[in-house]
Amino acid sequence: QVQLVESGGGLVQPGGSLRLSCVASGIIFRLNTMGWYRQAPGKGREFVASLTDYGSTNYAVAAKGRFTISRDNSKNTLYLQMNSLKPEDTAVYYCNRPTTMWPWGQGTQVTVSS
Repeated sequence: QVQLVESGGGLVQPGGSLRLSCVASGIIFRLNTMGWYRQAPGKGREFVASLTDYGSTNYAVAAKGRFTISRDNSKNTLYLQMNSLKPEDTAVYYCNRPTTMWPWGQGTQVTVSS
């Protein structure tokens, strides 16, 4: 049974930073491309970034240059370092596999506000 548990969100001022984590269980984590997604209030879920099992990254335009996706296969953990945060980054952030998605976790709330 696949389980994805996101954490690390919070309230941060514009320009601040946060590091999100996603711990995956029930899968062979190191063999999977993983991604971050977000859903803002009243909007659909959108892609943020992905990282393949061989280290190739892909970022949404809104994330490029400010966010960095990484992984620690020894800990079955995916990370998202978010810098220079903007109010429009406010959303619930989720991790999942970009193709043939697993059941979504509960997500972690990120609120960027002064």
